[in-house]
Amino acid sequence: MTTPGSLVDRHVRFVHALRAAGLPVSPAEGLDAARALMVVDLSDRETLREAYAATLVKRPAHRPGFDTLFDLWFPPVISGGAEATAVGENAELPELRERLAELLMGDPADPAFREFARAMVGRFGQVQAAPGRQSWFSFPVLRALSPETLVARMLTVMLDERGGLPEKVARRHISRTTEAFTEAVAADVRRRIAEESGVEKIARSVVRPPIDQVDFLRATKEELARLRREVYPLARRLATRLTIRHKHGRRGRLDFRRTVRASLPTGGVPLTTHMRPPRPHRPELVVLCDASDSVSTFSHFTLLLTFALREQFTKVRAFAFVDEVDEITRLFAPGADVLDAIGRLTKETDIVRFGRTSYGRVFERFAERFPDAVGPRTSLLILGDARSNYQAPALGALKRLAGQARHAYWLNPEPMAHWDTGDSLATSYGSVVPMRECRNVAQLAAFVETLA
Repeated sequence: MTTPGSLVDRHVRFVHALRAAGLPVSPAEGLDAARALMVVDLSDRETLREAYAATLVKRPAHRPGFDTLFDLWFPPVISGGAEATAVGENAELPELRERLAELLMGDPADPAFREFARAMVGRFGQVQAAPGRQSWFSFPVLRALSPETLVARMLTVMLDERGGLPEKVARRHISRTTEAFTEAVAADVRRRIAEESGVEKIARSVVRPPIDQVDFLRATKEELARLRREVYPLARRLATRLTIRHKHGRRGRLDFRRTVRASLPTGGVPLTTHMRPPRPHRPELVVLCDASDSVSTFSHFTLLLTFALREQFTKVRAFAFVDEVDEITRLFAPGADVLDAIGRLTKETDIVRFGRTSYGRVFERFAERFPDAVGPRTSLLILGDARSNYQAPALGALKRLAGQARHAYWLNPEPMAHWDTGDSLATSYGSVVPMRECRNVAQLAAFVETLA
């Protein structure tokens, strides 16, 4: 039984681990969770899980990381005897595979499902990681049982013995239960490593940050696919913010007739001037995006953003560059596939001369080749790391571009601690165009919120 003191300590350390993993948990929410513990049945682990989730988890994307950490800090009570009894202490491998097939055709919520996973980790999961040192792994468990080789057998049983169940439904059920078994094995491996090495140590390595805090420069293909779903709401908010700034930044023309009429009581002295309301319209946007290899994943995300923004602005013109600049707006025509457009970028555009990024040359060439791109109604958005391979910065060309635009912003995917190191010209360029660190969706959202 957990003592009150140990429960408070575990609660504090659990909340700290959530924050370290990138979940936004405030002190007030930590206190709310502590109060919830006073009114729930602490012996019911799933009730405890949901009490924590209700008070600490704000977004569905944060739930997987929360569940992983909860399982580490509040592991189930394990009984070695129960595990052995569930599958047979000396069962041979064919018998174990038969038992796995039965479980995969059933309900993964059945307690026997996780008991079997724990027993299989205990039997196959410990291998030698280094001379004289053993550790726990999922791979030898899954290799020994090979659940993917049981699919044909399970389909035959489910289709023949369950009243004509559609094959598509059966395959979906098997896929879902196989994923559940794989995760159950992984969870028990994490539990055993935590018992041997400490919860804090394993917690730092097993939880990926929430998708809105994934570093653009380190995003995987799977994470980029998830980021696509985060882009469109941000694009709408960015367009709204820029429209508001456009309206607030312009008063409209003088209404001469109303001004003269208002001056009659004062003998013709125009003490009050009246302005015509500005004509509302959607702003124009020019995106200038670094497409070099050093920021390739960031450029993929910014092109996704550009693709989303084209639906929010009257006119969007997109330009990509390495040491040459070319317009890529045509690649993002209505109905185009964004991933296909990204694939065509290097094949159908003239953005590479020698292959070494040169921001100074790009700004000069941009002004020379596209003199009408930036105007008084344009918001200019520059996306890149400001690393120019020790080439001339061409600050004058950038000043002219920024001066022609209504607004100009620069989003840099590198941490600020790396600015001005090596060939970075971040401070120099930031003195002309306001530069913001933008390493993830959370920082991009924060930037959008400042455009009030």
